[in-house]
Parts: sequence; C-alpha cells; structure tokens
Amino acid sequence: MNKLNPFPDRYRPLKTNLTDTPALIIDTEANPQDLLEAALQRVRASSELLRTLHCQCFEQGDLEDIPHITHALCLLAQDGCDLLKVAQQRMMGWKAPA
Repeated sequence: MNKLNPFPDRYRPLKTNLTDTPALIIDTEANPQDLLEAALQRVRASSELLRTLHCQCFEQGDLEDIPHITHALCLLAQDGCDLLKVAQQRMMGWKAPA
C-alpha cells in the first residue's frame, strides 16, 4: 500500500541549523503525537523563560545575558514551529485507525 507523504525527503532539517550538514532533523514519518509533544516541550520552555524574564529585575543582571537569553528563546520557538508544521502536515493526511 502506497502511503501519501507530503515531504519529498523523510528527514527535514531544523531551520536553526547553521551548518551545511544539518545535525538536527525532524523525522517526517514520526508519529504526529510525538511531533506535537516535542513541539509542546519547546514552546512551553520558551514560554516559561519569557515568564521568568518578565518577572526578572535586570538591575543586578549583566547586559551580556540578554542576547544569550533571546538566542535561547529564538532556538526554542523556531524548533517548536518547525515541529508543529510537520505535525500539522502529517495530521492533515492522517486518518484514525478503524
């Protein structure tokens, strides 16, 4: 039985890869529930980090911390979006087992 795969390649690199050979990839044939859980972990982590920043007083902090924190937020949010996109595309063609 042929399976419809909306992805030309099984493994999709994350957009946050900065190298010519991507080290981090998404398995486009993974269970959509697993993809959603991985996305949720990253979105939740970025949300909690943002909440911490909102409550943080920077009077005692170092200005160098801000780019480090925003970089981590960017990575988490982008990876979460990449995972959600794959999960969404997988679920659009997914049918519940009979």
